[in-house]
Amino acid sequence: MKEFSVPDVSATIIPVTPFQQNCTLLWCEKTKKAAVVDPGGDLDRIREAIAQSGVSVEKIILTHGHIDHAGGAAELREDLGVPVEGPHEADRFLLERLAEQGQVYGFPARAVTPDRWLKEGDTVTVGDLTLDVLHCPGHSPGSVVLVSPAQRFALVGDVLFQGSVGRVDLPGGDGKALIASIKDKLLPLGDDIAFICGHGPMSTIGQERQTNPFLQGEGLL
Repeated sequence: MKEFSVPDVSATIIPVTPFQQNCTLLWCEKTKKAAVVDPGGDLDRIREAIAQSGVSVEKIILTHGHIDHAGGAAELREDLGVPVEGPHEADRFLLERLAEQGQVYGFPARAVTPDRWLKEGDTVTVGDLTLDVLHCPGHSPGSVVLVSPAQRFALVGDVLFQGSVGRVDLPGGDGKALIASIKDKLLPLGDDIAFICGHGPMSTIGQERQTNPFLQGEGLL
């Protein structure tokens, strides 16, 4: 597990599933209210992190509908008695097929219908923390990014990585849409925005603007 903190906000990053997806336990330091972001599986590890942190989970947030991000959401919702928020409804078809995907990839998953779909311009709260919702299709049709303008950080799912971008060869993937999402919605957030991505290490918008090979050239700079 890895720790992350900005003023008034802390997070524990819990790699889960054979894909080593960064499930994130995010909480408001003032209220100790928390959200579990992208519980793809390995729920015992997630429960252990919740217990160790001493926080009260009030919701589950999904950035998109792929199995490594959403496969454990239905079970965790039942265990914790909290709602699921996100992603955008364009990922409904992925969430409906999670059990089938679990059979393909060899680890358990259950279909889930969120209690609240998210769309561009919505906000999500975690305690006193407010996150702005950006709809960023490309990796999947319903991918969302959650941004805290006040704390200058974001949860970007599989839209953008350190040194790379989300794959677009899965059902509903669209390379042009992904680059447009990054160009039009993420880069304008500001170079100082730190982000937690769905796999691998954290980064900043500025670092990726300068060094990410997928973001070079006249089309983006």
